[in-house]
Amino acid sequence: MPLLFPTQATLQEIFATQSTLYQRSVQSESSSLPQQPGKDLFPAWSAVDDVKSKAGQLSNEAQREISKASAAAQAKAGHIELYSMKYYAACTLGGLLACGVTHTAVTPLDLVKCRRQVDSKMYKGNFEAWGKIGRAEGFRGAQGAFKYGGYEYFKKFYSDLAGEDMAYRYKTSIYLTASASAEFIADIALCPFEAVKVRMQTTIPPFATGTFNGITNITSKEGFAGLYKGLYPLWGRQIPYTMMKFASFETIVEMIYGYLPGKKSDYGKGAQTGVSFAGGYLAGILCAIVSHPADVMVSKLNANRQRGEAFGAAMGRIYKDIGFSGLWNGLAVRIVMIGTLTGLQWMIYDSFKIFMGLPTTGGAAPPPKKEISMP
Repeated sequence: MPLLFPTQATLQEIFATQSTLYQRSVQSESSSLPQQPGKDLFPAWSAVDDVKSKAGQLSNEAQREISKASAAAQAKAGHIELYSMKYYAACTLGGLLACGVTHTAVTPLDLVKCRRQVDSKMYKGNFEAWGKIGRAEGFRGAQGAFKYGGYEYFKKFYSDLAGEDMAYRYKTSIYLTASASAEFIADIALCPFEAVKVRMQTTIPPFATGTFNGITNITSKEGFAGLYKGLYPLWGRQIPYTMMKFASFETIVEMIYGYLPGKKSDYGKGAQTGVSFAGGYLAGILCAIVSHPADVMVSKLNANRQRGEAFGAAMGRIYKDIGFSGLWNGLAVRIVMIGTLTGLQWMIYDSFKIFMGLPTTGGAAPPPKKEISMP
């Protein structure tokens, strides 16, 4: 009786033949396709890769140029020994650069918009307005020179007074005292320019065409003392601000390196400046909160203090008008601005120190060496 189903030998013979024919057809089709790289099949991907490659080349070239410029600057300046006069001069220049650039860059653009809305003929254009207001802000760079250079000097000065062991144990107190001392001196230089800046920003039309014209106008009407009538509140604002700025930065940076694997010296220049920006941004948030009430009072005093009015009486009158809540107006905006400003300042300052062959600020300080007495 013939079988209704094919035998196993018949199935193997049929399917083996078909499998061989399929493999041959696949091989012939794959051999007929052009052998091109995968990116040629996707032109968009190829364009992106080209852009990335060119960007990498430009970045490497820029780094080489910066390295050449850094080497040239270090060769011209000579070896800079830590805590020497050259070192403090370099830190002063770095502070001037960091504060001058950042304060000029973050001049409130909304101020120009509001002034031009009130009086369209006040400025011929935005660039003129930014230039006039920016000139007043640019003098903040002088304050930055005193602040950063002075901080480096006083930090070493107080550390030497305390001794190695005490300086390490009470390093936060050293940071606070050094920054307060530096800011005390810096504010004396800053106060006249602060008085002009506040009046230029709060009077419509502006009472002066520029910084030095403003100084002349104030001294002619109020005498030399008119430039310093906001000195006490300026100290009240800036000294706590700077103490928080430097002490919290040093502490935050030390904490960051403490959480990261390895030592600070294990990380490259880019990573260290990134840590400086992060530490500066967080420190700036704390600075804004601590100094905001005094910042509001400084603006009010410079704008509304009456001639011959006592300092305490003026503060009492202003506080009665605005109340406690009025001292915190604009805090959220100031947190964003001061955080970004402080982060950029520390990044620029430490980048300049790297450029001059100096170590960046902050990081875990080595513990003092203890002498082992032999029995």
